[in-house]
Amino acid sequence: MSNEEKMTIEERRKYLRLMKPRYIKAGRREKGRLLDEMEAVTGLERKTVIRLMKSNLERKRRSRERGKTYGPKVDDALRVIDESFDGICAERLTPNLVWMARQLHRHGELAVGPQLLEQLGQVSVSTVARRLARVRQDQPRLARTKPRARNPLLRNIPMLRLPWNLQEPGYFETDLVHHCGPSASGEYACTLQMIDICTGWSERWAVLGRSYLVMEDAFRGILHRLPFPVLAFHPDNGSEFLNHHMLRFWGDSVQNVAISRSRPYHKNDNPRVEQKNATLVRAYLGYDRIDSVAQTLALNALYDKMWIYYNLFQPVLHLVEKEVIRAAGQPTRVKRRYDDAATPFDRLCQTDFILAQHRDQLSALRDATNPRRLRQEIYDAIELIFQLPGARSDRTEDVHATLAHNRPQGDYELLFAFDRTVIKW
Repeated sequence: MSNEEKMTIEERRKYLRLMKPRYIKAGRREKGRLLDEMEAVTGLERKTVIRLMKSNLERKRRSRERGKTYGPKVDDALRVIDESFDGICAERLTPNLVWMARQLHRHGELAVGPQLLEQLGQVSVSTVARRLARVRQDQPRLARTKPRARNPLLRNIPMLRLPWNLQEPGYFETDLVHHCGPSASGEYACTLQMIDICTGWSERWAVLGRSYLVMEDAFRGILHRLPFPVLAFHPDNGSEFLNHHMLRFWGDSVQNVAISRSRPYHKNDNPRVEQKNATLVRAYLGYDRIDSVAQTLALNALYDKMWIYYNLFQPVLHLVEKEVIRAAGQPTRVKRRYDDAATPFDRLCQTDFILAQHRDQLSALRDATNPRRLRQEIYDAIELIFQLPGARSDRTEDVHATLAHNRPQGDYELLFAFDRTVIKW
């Protein structure tokens, strides 16, 4: 067998465990044939395979660990050589340890002897990688570029992950989806999405650009449409969410809202909104560029229909239990249990956080809505978005004519009877 096709130890043991029942039941001649096959597949010697067939095939810890081959002198040399190479990877560093050690010795940077040079010549790549990981903890690599200025507002906003077992609605994970296509230059549309943890209630609003004015308009529209209050606002660390204007908005216009943020580069701190970014935004719109006023207005018309469809008609699952399972010799895993699927509206009605008049209004809206027709209208609205002209050919009269033709009919006017900043019917 070639080196590329060699099995790992675990793969060999797994294969032999599968072959062992056949080997035990086989006769003398059949055992010989199976031994030939196992010898060819695993690359082991015949006597080794026979011995393993008679054992339980479970790997055992060494009764005595090997002693250290490389001492602190090798670590000191690796530290100096690694710094001289500017922190390259172990694969590039290991073949060049000896000549760089001699070079540094010639210039008085490193004291080397025959024994140290011999050890540097025989050390493996994996050993160098392990030792460099420990060595580099004390000497972090200098930044190649000027570090970005840290947002001072983040100091006062706690980093946390909202609990999965919240029993009251109003705790919203928030994110912004960019519709910039392959290039992030210029102004383009974004989708502001908010997901409630307890009920699965989802809100979406399209904005053109990320300025404070359009973000405030979007939040005001969402807050005006929500049938229950917002108790917590949990975005990522984006400056479109965490700036002086937005913090003033959440402190003055919307009071008693707890503000927190996820850890940088930890998308799993906002798992629900990240999941809905894929299923309720990207799955419909893909990664194409949307950058005109007409497309943004049509996108909000689409989100109006999706608001009804996904909050009143689409059942969602809710996590009710987590169990950590630890078994000997097996990786730790988490077993999750979910409740029966129910729509976000039904889950909201099971709480005390919705007024009776709002519940009756939404119930009447659901009774008056044909979900099959609504689904078709959603797909028609998606086609309309990509038929509209882009930013370079955007004309006001085309926008109003298109929106007037695709305006929601009868059943939806009950819901959208409030003034909207981006669209006003």
